[in-house]
Order: sequence, then C-alpha cells, then structure tokens
Amino acid sequence: MKLGLAVIPMAISFAVNLMRIGELSRQSDLPVKTLRYYEELGLIQSVKRTEGGFRQFSPDCLPRLSFIKQAKALGLSLQEIHHILTIHDQGEMPCREVRHTLQDKIEDIEQRIQELNQLKGHLQNLLAQDQLGIRGEATICPIIEQE
Repeated sequence: MKLGLAVIPMAISFAVNLMRIGELSRQSDLPVKTLRYYEELGLIQSVKRTEGGFRQFSPDCLPRLSFIKQAKALGLSLQEIHHILTIHDQGEMPCREVRHTLQDKIEDIEQRIQELNQLKGHLQNLLAQDQLGIRGEATICPIIEQE
C-alpha cells in the first residue's frame, strides 16, 4: 500500500512540473511565437499535449533555451545551434564542435571588419571630395553619384 502511495505523488509531481508554452515563455523571457518556431526546428520538444491540445514542456527546456539565447548572442545561427544540440542529445559534449564554430565566426568577423574598413575609407573619400568641391554632374546628389 505504501508503495502505491509513493508512486502516485511522483506521477502527480511530474505532471505539476510540466509547463504550458505561456509559462515557458514567461520563465524563459522568449515570445510564444519563438518557442513554437524553436519546437518546429527541433531545438526544443514538448513532452506531451493536454487533451485540449496545449503543449506541455519539461522544466529541462529552460537551461536549453538559455543556451540557445547565449549561442545566438555570440552570433551562432539556429542551424549551428541545432547541430550542437544534436551532438549534446546524443550524449556527447559538443565542445569540439563549439570551438570549431567559434573559430569560424572569428574568421568571418575579421573578414567583415576588413570589408567595413574598406567601405569606411570609400565613404571618407567621398566626403573629402565633397568638401573640396569636387563635383561631377548628378541627377540626385553628386556626393553619391560622382563615381
């Protein structure tokens, strides 16, 4: 008899700990629409649905969503994050993949910095020519059209 009573509270406890998507949204500080999109992409999974069709999520989604937010803040795409989470879900630590992805991001950033510096130089030249009064014919604005 005691065994039966011990099992029931655990089952009830599990059900009580499940969250509907609105609660997950509040606790994760992410919009419901984003959570649905993440579920569609396979980044998170609902545990089950209620009889009324409401998604129910485990509290384990919260650290996962925190990881996703941190990875996005570092510039990782959702596809890259999905790949990393897939490795994790297979029981492996994805640190090697993360390291490789971050190194690729650094290379991309360095290339973008070079491109932005070139653009900055070009814009500075346009403004310098304008200040010197070097103007060609233009339809709208000679600063932009002088090339």
